[in-house]
Amino acid sequence: MKKSEDRILVLTYWPYQDALIQTYTLPYLKIITENPRLELWLICLQPKSKFITTQELVNIQKTLDPFRINLIVLNYRPLSMIGLINTGFIFLKLLSLTIKLGIGTIHAWATPAGALGYLIARLLKRKLVLDSYEPHAEAMVENGTWKNNGLPFKLLFWLEKRQTHFARVLIAATEGMKQYAQLKYNKTVESNFFVKPACVDLVLFDHRKKDHLLKESLGLKEKIVGIYAGKFGGIYLDKEFFAWLKIADEYWGDKFRLLLLTSHSDGEILDFCNQFKIDKRIITKKFLPHSEVPRYMALADFALSPIKPVPSKRYCTPIKDGEYWAMGLPIIIPQNISDDSGIIKREHIGYVFEALNDAEYHRSLLVIDQLILDSTLPERIREVAKKYRSFEIARKIYQHVYTY
Repeated sequence: MKKSEDRILVLTYWPYQDALIQTYTLPYLKIITENPRLELWLICLQPKSKFITTQELVNIQKTLDPFRINLIVLNYRPLSMIGLINTGFIFLKLLSLTIKLGIGTIHAWATPAGALGYLIARLLKRKLVLDSYEPHAEAMVENGTWKNNGLPFKLLFWLEKRQTHFARVLIAATEGMKQYAQLKYNKTVESNFFVKPACVDLVLFDHRKKDHLLKESLGLKEKIVGIYAGKFGGIYLDKEFFAWLKIADEYWGDKFRLLLLTSHSDGEILDFCNQFKIDKRIITKKFLPHSEVPRYMALADFALSPIKPVPSKRYCTPIKDGEYWAMGLPIIIPQNISDDSGIIKREHIGYVFEALNDAEYHRSLLVIDQLILDSTLPERIREVAKKYRSFEIARKIYQHVYTY
């Protein structure tokens, strides 16, 4: 008979289809269930736009059954009066499930889900594991979504502090979260603290799998190809990115192309191009399922990681950086982004902006121009991915947390 500690409720704030579930949660849950004692119930919050039918749920569950992962989807409503009432219903449902299923451990992914996890674990005296531990409340203020004197910020920040003090285990994205916890939450973190950056599938992401026919069909043959896989705005730079792109176009001329993997519309990208007087011909835009991303990344010579260099990003873990490294790509990135900016500078595998201005943008091109001439660079960068982003890092942590 399973002990209650072996029955784990995994809390997330994301829909099942989201990349944060598919690439940032599920791979780790499958590692956790390598321990044959453990059984997991994964909670996903589905907005109306991500509704899952009963038959779809049955089909998904069949893929999860071999891993002893049980999917439970709950309706999500955006922050509003209706959203607050819905959150109350979610909380009561999770309380009921925890009791009914005999859950002994709450494993929460990021602090918004950790807020619910803390309340349930505290009320029912359960073990709380806080994963992907990084600032969220302050990040929402820094990206302009919340005000630092508003109720959402004050409530989540208070709950982040309570989570930090209550959690049995903290699994952070960077070592720096130790200092953040001490400074912001008045908590000295000791033996229950682990560091797990966003790991990458080194089989799926392999720079040696080049599709020369695809490169030719996209008009990228014999071009210098930069790639960015992501969005603009929010936690990502937008105008600064296109200011850099304008200078790259002037520097390399017709030799240069940008491969842009994004969900933004053609119209949104065209507006940026018109604003910065960039010929849209230099951009090849695609929106792809995650499984197709490595095939396109393999076409690039270098990558961009345009994350806003706000204070909280020092403690985040950019998923794409690990994927870029696994593909052997040097990265252009602002300073003080996770541990990645320091690794890139220390290992000489890209360029770290000291400031966001034209002079720095031009210097980045000079450095990249030289780096991509080095035929040994892709393998050297891939070794960095193995060292800093291998799933073995996560495996060792989970084996310790859920002792065999």
